Amino acid sequence: MMLERRLEDILRAAPSMMTVLERSRELDLPDWLIVSGAVYQRVWNHLTGREPDYGVRDYDVIYFDPDTSYEAEDVHIKRAAALFPPPLAEMVEVRNQARVHLWFEDHFGEPYEPLSSSAEALTRFVAPAFGVGVRLEADDSLTIKAPFGLEDLFAMTLRPNPNRPLAAGWVKTTTSARTRWPELRVVEPA
Repeated sequence: MMLERRLEDILRAAPSMMTVLERSRELDLPDWLIVSGAVYQRVWNHLTGREPDYGVRDYDVIYFDPDTSYEAEDVHIKRAAALFPPPLAEMVEVRNQARVHLWFEDHFGEPYEPLSSSAEALTRFVAPAFGVGVRLEADDSLTIKAPFGLEDLFAMTLRPNPNRPLAAGWVKTTTSARTRWPELRVVEPA
């Protein structure tokens, strides 16, 4: 619980993150979370004394809707584009996790079984430190989903996801992260 509290304090101290959380809540998407760099990069910035938004290129807002049509997803993408102020409107990427298995293998060269929830998507990220998602609830509490825990995130350690040890994007992802945060420790796949 201590690491969850630290994560919450770090995220709440970042005005842009709070704007995205508040506006995402207004979208009222089913089973939504903000994931990826918008979360873990803020922790690394805090730990290394960088500005909260350093390195944050986008905000991945994921949700889970059994309707896997692109048309249904596109409705939410357009709603988000109209809801977020610039420059956030260009940075927020809304994606239905129920559709990922339809395009993942063509895009990343790896098979991807269908998901049953947004939280399950976190179990498939390249590294456990990346598998963290957050949601701002109606009562302003923050829900944190971290199936691998938060220890690697706060230890600035990237290790292969035990569920996906040979992820095709491992080298590209870890190289990119170490370029921006040389303090990271990378545990190479066995």
